[in-house]
Amino acid sequence: MWNGKVQLASTVELYFTETVMDPERERIKSGCQKILEGIDSMSLVNLDDQQVHSLVMMREIARGVVDDRDRKVTKNDVLSALRNSIEKMVCASRDIIEVISRVSFEGLDDQRVHLVLRMKEIAHGIADKQARAAITRHDMLAEQVAVGYDGIGYSPMAESAKTSNGDVLIDGGQGMINENEMLEVEHVLGLENGIDEVPESLLPSSFQQFLLWPPDDCITLEWVQDMMFTLEQASQKMLPSEFYHVIPSILVDKLTDSARSILCKEPNCVEINCQEDSRVIVVGDIHGQFYDLLFLFKHIGMPSESQVYVFNGNYVDKGAWGLEVFLVLLALKVLMPNRVYLLRGNHESRYCTARYGFKKEVRTKYGGQGEDVYNKCLECFKELPLASVIGGCVYTAHGGLFRSIKAAPLRKPKRKKTQRVDLGSLTELSEVKRSSVDCPHEGPSVLLSDVVWSKPSKKDGLRDNTGRKLGLWWGPDCTEAFLKQNRLKLIIRSHEGPDARVGQDDFGDMLCGYSLDHDGESGKLYTLFSAPDYPQFGKRRYNNEGAYAILKSPDFESPSFHSFKSAERPKVDPYIYYDADEMDFSKLDSPQMNAQASTSGISSAQRSYPAGVMPEFDFAALGIYNAPSWNVQLPDGSGGTQAVQLPRAPLVEGLPLPQNIQEPHKAAYEYLFELIASLKLVLMNRETDNRTSQSALRGRARKRKGGSSN
Repeated sequence: MWNGKVQLASTVELYFTETVMDPERERIKSGCQKILEGIDSMSLVNLDDQQVHSLVMMREIARGVVDDRDRKVTKNDVLSALRNSIEKMVCASRDIIEVISRVSFEGLDDQRVHLVLRMKEIAHGIADKQARAAITRHDMLAEQVAVGYDGIGYSPMAESAKTSNGDVLIDGGQGMINENEMLEVEHVLGLENGIDEVPESLLPSSFQQFLLWPPDDCITLEWVQDMMFTLEQASQKMLPSEFYHVIPSILVDKLTDSARSILCKEPNCVEINCQEDSRVIVVGDIHGQFYDLLFLFKHIGMPSESQVYVFNGNYVDKGAWGLEVFLVLLALKVLMPNRVYLLRGNHESRYCTARYGFKKEVRTKYGGQGEDVYNKCLECFKELPLASVIGGCVYTAHGGLFRSIKAAPLRKPKRKKTQRVDLGSLTELSEVKRSSVDCPHEGPSVLLSDVVWSKPSKKDGLRDNTGRKLGLWWGPDCTEAFLKQNRLKLIIRSHEGPDARVGQDDFGDMLCGYSLDHDGESGKLYTLFSAPDYPQFGKRRYNNEGAYAILKSPDFESPSFHSFKSAERPKVDPYIYYDADEMDFSKLDSPQMNAQASTSGISSAQRSYPAGVMPEFDFAALGIYNAPSWNVQLPDGSGGTQAVQLPRAPLVEGLPLPQNIQEPHKAAYEYLFELIASLKLVLMNRETDNRTSQSALRGRARKRKGGSSN
């Protein structure tokens, strides 16, 4: 009786499953079919590895339901499918290489030629991996790739097929394997060799996206946002030496040319007039900290009709991504020339970029094309305006105030003497020629040096910075006079971070990113610094915050300052060795530290001169930034080296020089001839000492030999 009831229940359940559940099953299968079609039609270009992997898994689960698969995929099935996918991709890549090798570049512009060559390079990167074919760790591979749905396992890419034109289809669907999905191949190749990771140097870049210049030469906001995203991803997934793949040099040429055509038309001091209900964001030094710039745009918003940005200079040096920062800002300038203003800082010069890392950064990222790209940036630096006046009442500049053209020395004085320095006006600033790539020391254009190098002081008066030999010191009385003279209410300058304020107890320490330096009857003077956790390259970090200022219409003279912490950023090896401990910034403006600082990238602690040969000229004025030192490394006789201070030679060949050689070249030649003579003297003395020592040793050896024979 009981068996009969059980049999009856089984019959009812079977009937219910076949008649009632069929519509529900068909509805699920129909939904899975739509999932398949949706995923196959998607573009995976901008997805990361995990997102691509998840979509492939979702598609395989849906395919299993649609196809009514009734067996579990084994580890060997997974391994075989993946091996076949790799082989098919390798074959497809070889076909691509063969086709491209037969392509004629005639009629293609530089950008399209770069694209074709990049495609060939990517294909080579895949095809060159076929040599690693021995599978040794299939157990781990299967566990990581196989997925299950209701007890049924499925393998992604199990039914790959190659089309006639060389594209690889995934499981017979219409979605082609794009470059992001090729990451799975690299992982498989690593496991096939029995190792957890394939060395980075053996793999093609895991990030294959690159940027193209708009065909119609019109930059859009979407293009700039794509540029920012691309550069952010590239900085995380690519080596700096691969950067030229992402931003081709031809794109840099077009972008810098477009920006220069706008910048060259702007006056030295740009006037920024804002609409009602609009605001101006003032940003200080960035120093190549690209992720902090991205944070500002994400946190405050992009430039727009109601939001103007004024950048106060120092975009490059001392950080890993000076080029990224500068290119993004140039793109925004081209896109919104009346909403983005880029002012010049002291680091926008050949002198600083050669010394503090930007030049080496560009060479690292562009290799043989680095010098051309670097020169393109220098050409842009020359065109950057020097200052701005916002709403007719706020003056911004990188360094600050400047002298009157009437007080500017026509030539450098041979002897130190006190000269009267008068405060300059905005009218005089507008007349300065700013086309010099380095800051001049004399003549009317010395105002260019003042605007980017000068610093405030608590002591009244305006005087030359005799230590650094560039810029001025100005006191509270000068701030008051400048504001009154030009009918201004506020000054916002940059140029000084926490390193420059060490030991200056009478000023703010800049650890919060800004400081109120002068507060007078007519208005205030603030210093603004926007590079948190500064410097990126160096042993000593100040753990400081950055800051930005917001000026709202119509009350521009009452700014609000906002501090922010450093954004999370990937670790990057420095392009230069920049030691903040070795460079004592509290003393950089003292004569002792700067007597030689402008002549070489070597710190003054390493550079020294014997009495009577201190150069009385600036090598940098001749374009020489690594002048030879009188402290040289010579062999110590035991396989190592030792630092030797060269003495002054009593006789110098080549001197005196002909009278027709003019300064400063004459002084440079004399200095170099004396250095060569001193080096020859030391080498000759060392050779004489060596011969004397060897002669004495041979004499003692002969005596010992004679004594033993007796």
